[in-house]
Amino acid sequence: MSLTVSPALLEKAQRGPVSDDDFIACIRDSLPYAWSVVTDVAERLAAGGAPFADNQTEPPDETARGQLLRLVGSDSMRAAVERHFNVRLAFQNCHRLALFDPAAHREYGEFISPRSQLLNQSPELVNC
Repeated sequence: MSLTVSPALLEKAQRGPVSDDDFIACIRDSLPYAWSVVTDVAERLAAGGAPFADNQTEPPDETARGQLLRLVGSDSMRAAVERHFNVRLAFQNCHRLALFDPAAHREYGEFISPRSQLLNQSPELVNC
């Protein structure tokens, strides 16, 4: 299961649409490691003035890795994170999460290119 959904939030979802604020709170509470990575990268992007910021630190354990993979593997969670931080999210391998300024079209395109994916490979990442 990707998220721990409270009975109250589940009831809301059964009745109709759920706000981004409620969904973000569920993501944050259910996936604390993944949320901490996203928040750190978003803060560095906002402070740095660069077109993107990324995480290159491997998760401390498989539980943390699973949280990150669940977050980036869900279209709805990715979209909510992008709206919340006003960024574009990209992901490579098992831990390289990047957030892009929405205007950074060239940099985003380079990051998600097959060439970039191939250049970001190493023997250490084969089983991640």
